[in-house]
Amino acid sequence: MTKQWLMAMVVIILFTAGIAIAGPYPEDLTQQFMAYKADGEAGKEMPSTLEGVHNVTGADAYKMWKEKKAVVLDCRPKAQYDTEKIEGAEMFTADDFITNPAMAEKLDKDKTYLLYCNGVKCWRSTSVAYILAKHFGFKNIYWYRDGINDWKKNNYPVE
Repeated sequence: MTKQWLMAMVVIILFTAGIAIAGPYPEDLTQQFMAYKADGEAGKEMPSTLEGVHNVTGADAYKMWKEKKAVVLDCRPKAQYDTEKIEGAEMFTADDFITNPAMAEKLDKDKTYLLYCNGVKCWRSTSVAYILAKHFGFKNIYWYRDGINDWKKNNYPVE
C-alpha cells in the first residue's frame, strides 16, 4: 500500500512540475517574449516593429488618446503605474499577464488598444502587444514604442 501511495505522489509531483515548466503559453511564444525581457534587462532596444501590431509615434498616440479612439493600457509594474501614468490609462501589467493569460479575457477584441511602457528599451509593452496579437488574435493593437518618457517630453497629460 505504501509503495502505491509513493508512486501516486511521484506521478502527481512530476505532472505538477511539467505544468509549471511548460507555462501558460506555447514554447515558441514563451521564447520570444523571454528574449524581449532579456534584451530589455540588458539595456537593448526593442525591435522597431512587431508582426501583427501597429506602431504609433507620440503624435499618433496623443491623437488616439485625445479623440478617445483607443483604450490606453499601461504595461509597467503597478508601482510605476501608481506613481505616474498617461491620463486615463488602465493598468495591464506585463509581469502579471505573462503568468496569467486569463487577463486577456477582460479585453474586448473589437476595441482598439494603445499599449505603452517606459520606452524603446522596455520589454513590457513589447511582450504584451506580441502576445495579444500572436496568441490571442487581437487585430487592433497599437504599440507606442517610445512610451511614457516620450509622452512626458511632449508635455502630454499625465496623472
